[in-house]
Amino acid sequence: MEFNQNKPIYMQIADGISEKILSGELKEGDRILSVRELGGELGVNPNTAMRSYEKLTMDGIIYNQRGIGYFVADGARDIALQKMRTDFLENELPQILRRMRLLELKAEDYLRPSEQ
Repeated sequence: MEFNQNKPIYMQIADGISEKILSGELKEGDRILSVRELGGELGVNPNTAMRSYEKLTMDGIIYNQRGIGYFVADGARDIALQKMRTDFLENELPQILRRMRLLELKAEDYLRPSEQ
């Protein structure tokens, strides 16, 4: 995973897990990597991985079964979808629209003919 300098790494990791849930790669009830496994796989400090899991747990996307590990929560897809939509609409879309205005782009400039 390549990290963006404009967003904290732990949030990018949490977003990556949420994306796996949205894509169906992870499903409700699936066990996810341990904090150490995730840190090792991504090459980050386990404390960073733990912050990601804490955020996802607070959001209700994953839960911890003490001594067993972390799992995808029931309803996680809906929660992740809503959170990612909100983040996109509040943070990413305004930047995209601003850039489009600066470049004098209109929707018709990038929509395929079948979508117009």
